Amino acid sequence: MRTEPADQTLAAAEARLGASAGGLQPAEAQRRLARYGANRLREVNGNRPLAVLLRQFRSPMVLILLGAALLSAALNEVDEAAMVTIIVLASTGLGFVQEYRAGNALVELRRRVAVASLVRRDGRDVEVPSADIVPGDIVLLRAGSLVPADALMLEASALHVDEAALTGESFPVVKIAAAPEARLTADNRVHMGTSVRSGEGIALVTETGVHTEFGRIAASVAAVEPETSFALGTRRFGLLMTQIMFVLITIVLVANVLLGRPVLDSLLFAAALAVGITPELLPAIVTVTLSRGARLLADRGVLVRRLVAIENLGAMDVLCTDKTGTLTAGDVRLDQAVDVDGRASTEVLRWAVLNASLQTALPNPLDAALLAHRAELDLAGIRKRGEIPYDFERKRLSVVVDDFGADVLACKGAAGSILPICTSIEVDGVAQPFTAARRQVEEQRLAAWSSEGQRVIALGVRTVAADRACGLEDEAGLTLLGYLLFADPLKPGIADTVAALARNGIGLRIVSGDNRYVAEHVAAAIGLTPRIVVGEELEGLASAAFARRVAAANVFAEMTPDQKERVVVALRRAGFTVGYLGDGINDAPPLRAADIGISVDNAVDAAKASADVILLQRDLQVLLDGVLAGRTAFGNTIKYIAITISANFGNMISMAAASLLLPFLPMLAAQILLNNLLSDLPMLAVSTDRVDAELLAAPRHWDFPALVRSMLGFGLVSSAFDAVTFLVLLQVFHAAPATFQTAWFAESLLTQLAVVAVMRTRQRFYRSLPSPLLLATSVSVAIVALVLPFVPLAGVVGFVPLPPAMLFAIAAIVVAYVATSELLKRWIGVLGAPLRPAAAG
Repeated sequence: MRTEPADQTLAAAEARLGASAGGLQPAEAQRRLARYGANRLREVNGNRPLAVLLRQFRSPMVLILLGAALLSAALNEVDEAAMVTIIVLASTGLGFVQEYRAGNALVELRRRVAVASLVRRDGRDVEVPSADIVPGDIVLLRAGSLVPADALMLEASALHVDEAALTGESFPVVKIAAAPEARLTADNRVHMGTSVRSGEGIALVTETGVHTEFGRIAASVAAVEPETSFALGTRRFGLLMTQIMFVLITIVLVANVLLGRPVLDSLLFAAALAVGITPELLPAIVTVTLSRGARLLADRGVLVRRLVAIENLGAMDVLCTDKTGTLTAGDVRLDQAVDVDGRASTEVLRWAVLNASLQTALPNPLDAALLAHRAELDLAGIRKRGEIPYDFERKRLSVVVDDFGADVLACKGAAGSILPICTSIEVDGVAQPFTAARRQVEEQRLAAWSSEGQRVIALGVRTVAADRACGLEDEAGLTLLGYLLFADPLKPGIADTVAALARNGIGLRIVSGDNRYVAEHVAAAIGLTPRIVVGEELEGLASAAFARRVAAANVFAEMTPDQKERVVVALRRAGFTVGYLGDGINDAPPLRAADIGISVDNAVDAAKASADVILLQRDLQVLLDGVLAGRTAFGNTIKYIAITISANFGNMISMAAASLLLPFLPMLAAQILLNNLLSDLPMLAVSTDRVDAELLAAPRHWDFPALVRSMLGFGLVSSAFDAVTFLVLLQVFHAAPATFQTAWFAESLLTQLAVVAVMRTRQRFYRSLPSPLLLATSVSVAIVALVLPFVPLAGVVGFVPLPPAMLFAIAAIVVAYVATSELLKRWIGVLGAPLRPAAAG
């Protein structure tokens, strides 16, 4: 149910929503959730069994078969109608079970990465799932928070909101509290889908879900997720199969009717033929394989928000990452607080700790390291008077405090951002002019510290006028007091992990806001040969020049969030599949821009919401394990498609040709459907199969033309051996129609099983054994194919017992087919052919 139109004043909104300072009572929140619905852009009803079941009947050929079976029953062909119906229902039931189980697994994974919000209810601040927020709720916002719904600001302290997801505007927008009776403006409103860049605030929720501004925009443009290369390839593959199917069944149906065969039998045969050439279990196989990949990834500490992200994860050939917590241990500690001459300084430490303890932006490792020294200092009597929050353009943060009667602005930040706003420098307790010569001395000192891998933060102060709101203009004329030196050692074994990434075809790019010297030191320490580009060198460059600079570099230092995003976009345009690993507020734009956004479990909400993959540990080795699991899932999905399209194409071409040349149908409709069902059973186990090590060693992408070549090559070989089988059955054994149909059923099924063993690996099939489940399923189906003609109910499907000599001949044909397919594999390739290696970074 939709809420009322936008209110004109805050007082009107509070009255309409029954808002109070203590928030809603839990019972009232539940009533409103039932009334307004979940706070989502679209309703997610889980994995409803009926919806999954109905999806199994989307194929027009399945509906035609069921319709023809009903017609057969009406004409007293009860046995044939029953058999066709049973086989069709068994096939669709198989797809339903697999897809439903996989869907449930995905729902559980999504629950594990759901975002929560801090909400005030019944006078207490509690975390609730963002989907449970309702109009009238009071939400608490802080740096890094996602804005969970449309809301009006009740309180705001230096609140800057990133509205890029809503407006495309890259610069944060200042938000202020609404006066109760004043007319509301855009500055008083925050919207779902945006995120808090800095500051904090309290807001009253007015609209949720599809009724938010973001929800209305999404509905108006019918927003869809971008199509991955795998999804595009699968769609093109399906289109090709559909075209082949309709041409084939049209020719077969018309020809059989012209040959004087019963129309109903011809229709059933043509429809069964269409089902045979269509890999109808493809949606279930893809879902099962990718969901199994997602479960394997979860076991390795990698949570996937979208199944299609597995393909991009496996295809990733460039990884962009910051250094802190990924390449370094993330255990930041304060080594020294020094004055401008490099001597330990309690005064510098005091002002730095004051700045860290009074700022309201998102907690960060540097401030945490400073606050560890708070107990060493006497900060009594200090009162905060104002704040100029941190942003990624200025790269500094200021607080104003009442320091025993004087209002003092203490500003700390990147040394490159502090030194230019200082006009004096304190030496031995005396302020002196900050001359160009002295600045050169300081820059040399900073370069020396940074080249040793230390993170350097500068600190400056100045006195400001009392009882006046501070602003950006106050960050000028500062006195440089000294520096804070932080250490963050490299992770143990990180150089080996980076080398392992390179061996697996993934080039590393360090994209950092830190200065060039620190970035260069870290890059060299982990085994890279640093090729550095600094953010200021990229400013004002046109797209072509920007792309050239990006292509030549592997270390990007002193970068703003917008520049990080442009780097990611430039790499993607250069043909790379780009992953971006980040966990901060400034990482949301490049995470959205990357092919695969990667964040960590303890990241800010804005970063996690922008990511496709969540790491439970911020560890590149965990990510590499996830990449290999992604390549395994993708490889097995492609394996199914390559094998199925080749085997089905050959068999159906043979069947269509035989139906035109023989005086009887080469296989009955029920036999075709049973053949198709049995051959699909081993394919359901393909998600458990091994993938050759050489196929895991590099990123790979869908190669549609190569897949078509594989289909034609193996399909035509299959058809050639079918022709040999026809000649042997007719010329050597003089087989009657029922015997011919039974023998060819067995030969067709056995060759489809045999080609699985050949095509699943690039090695000789006996050197790379399939997984136990795939092997057991294949052997079981082969036994069924040989035993089925001899069971009591075989006659219902039209089977008759086969003589031993004929069984021996079929076995010999299958062995020759395997040997020929092995030789063909050496010539045209397999699996390595449908996949092309990606360019290494």
